[in-house]
Amino acid sequence: MTTTMQIEIENLKCGGCEKSILKGLATMEEISDVVVDREHKLVRFSGDQSVRGNVVNKLRSMGYPEKDSLSGLDAGLANAKSFVSCAIGRVS
Repeated sequence: MTTTMQIEIENLKCGGCEKSILKGLATMEEISDVVVDREHKLVRFSGDQSVRGNVVNKLRSMGYPEKDSLSGLDAGLANAKSFVSCAIGRVS
């Protein structure tokens, strides 16, 4: 059953971040209608509830972990990854 979900994320700073997230999630055929809300730091999408964890993992791998899911060194590494994703989003 398809449902609309949202994930509050960290490290979302600009249009480059947004573009990278949209491009990264576009590779996931099991979700659709992806929207990035920079103001509220949310990613909304439609899909089966069972794929939410896969989306969370994909976002984390790009440097945009679910809010309050990482701390310490892991949070620092995610922040560094987000800068790289952002830069790629700006130039692509």
